[in-house]
Amino acid sequence: MKPANIRDVARRAEVSVASVSRVLNGAGPVTAATREKVLQAVEALQYVPHSGARSLSTSKTQTIGVVLPDLYGEFFSELIRGMDVAARALGYHLIVSSSHDDAEEASAAIRSMRGRVDGLIVLSPHLDAANLASSLAGRLPVLLMNGGATDAGRPSIVVDNHGGAVRAVEHLLGTGCRRIVHISGPAGNLESEARLAGYLQAMARAGLPTMVLDGAFTQASGQAAGVRISELALKPDAIFAANDIMAVGAMLALQDAGLRVPEDVALVGFDDVPIADMVRPGLTTLGINIAETGRRALERLVRIINTADDGLTDTSCETVRPELVVRASTGPALQPRPNHQPGARAIHPVSALEGESPQ
Repeated sequence: MKPANIRDVARRAEVSVASVSRVLNGAGPVTAATREKVLQAVEALQYVPHSGARSLSTSKTQTIGVVLPDLYGEFFSELIRGMDVAARALGYHLIVSSSHDDAEEASAAIRSMRGRVDGLIVLSPHLDAANLASSLAGRLPVLLMNGGATDAGRPSIVVDNHGGAVRAVEHLLGTGCRRIVHISGPAGNLESEARLAGYLQAMARAGLPTMVLDGAFTQASGQAAGVRISELALKPDAIFAANDIMAVGAMLALQDAGLRVPEDVALVGFDDVPIADMVRPGLTTLGINIAETGRRALERLVRIINTADDGLTDTSCETVRPELVVRASTGPALQPRPNHQPGARAIHPVSALEGESPQ
């Protein structure tokens, strides 16, 4: 059978097409009796409104565009899950695209969504997300989820990566650890740089040497760093990895080398992705409730979309404060390890640690 259209609904309900449209779009006055007749006709005919036609009459697509640096990994899947839950509850759909950490691809993704979405959520820890999104999106409402500094004058949500990193190091110091290595994220990444800066600040306050290994926010890079750490003559007593996936990779490498977590090397990650609670020992981490952050981001953008026509603007920057989630990878309070040398010189990067112990 040919699918029913809006005229079929109007005929069956014995009302005008305009009345059907008002009922379905929730716009304009309509009596309770008319509404009931239209809804009964819609159900009887199994009518599905045409989203394209509806967008022409309402200037709304009921669709949100999301531009992420990547679609792979637990962090982004959790973020999208939270957005999707909120979108379905509010009657919206998502179009998700990856920029692959590339400015040209991010630009192409934003351009492709103009005219197809009612607003954009842009997460871009590598790019100047504020200027990029604002210059390409035109009048389209945009919510920025930037990884580093706040975006003054633009609606945004940022994570306090610096403060979270300080909290991670302070937790390790509180367990008695003193030789703390940091596995950083990729260079040029705003989140990576903020977490590195927090580590360096906390170590400087404690008067301790800094040791940094380069990572790439991947399990493989964490595992490679773990191998290098396990081969050091004077091993660290703790590792702070810039994300959970690298921490898991480091844990696997340490265990393969016969080192115990946390007895030999304590370990802290960042993000609290689902796998952090599944590995053994469970991973201590800084949690930002990823799915909840995604949900709040979408709900906030929808509010911006709905108030834009009233001339109301939301230009505030919301900061997400990470919370320490303590699991078995840092264990109970410890005493300073025997290999601790109070007078050890600061080392950065850790490549200087290869081979002989620092003097």
